[in-house]
Amino acid sequence: MKLLEQVRNMLRVKHYSYRTEQCYVAWIEQYIRFHRNAAGWQHPSALGPDDVERFLTYRAVDRRGSASTQNQALGALLFLYREVLRREVGAFDAVRARRSRYVPTVLSRAEIATLLQSLAALLRSSKSSRENPFSTAPIDALNGFFDLTHVD
Repeated sequence: MKLLEQVRNMLRVKHYSYRTEQCYVAWIEQYIRFHRNAAGWQHPSALGPDDVERFLTYRAVDRRGSASTQNQALGALLFLYREVLRREVGAFDAVRARRSRYVPTVLSRAEIATLLQSLAALLRSSKSSRENPFSTAPIDALNGFFDLTHVD
């Protein structure tokens, strides 16, 4: 039985989702293609931790992959070696992709107060217009809830 068929069978025996199966098989195919040389294809059982490290580093550095992409590739390769080939990969030290740091946009108390005051003024100024479907009751309730006159 071919290697990728063995991978698919093992994933199904272990009740992995179909989408995970597709993903892992694709990563393992990329791994095999990455290690193709002039002599031809190399079976993953002939490759070691240095080869895994080289592939993961290539994904992180040359292909500029995200940390989650690299982790997904690592999971697929660990599954291949541990579950299908029944051997430990060994220690490797691949360059890890950096996790992006999203800093949430947060308004200060002063900015929130200014925003609420502007909204209240906008709604009050349009109160006289008959086309305005909004009432100022919610804004009046907010004025009672927030002390818009005192801002830290």
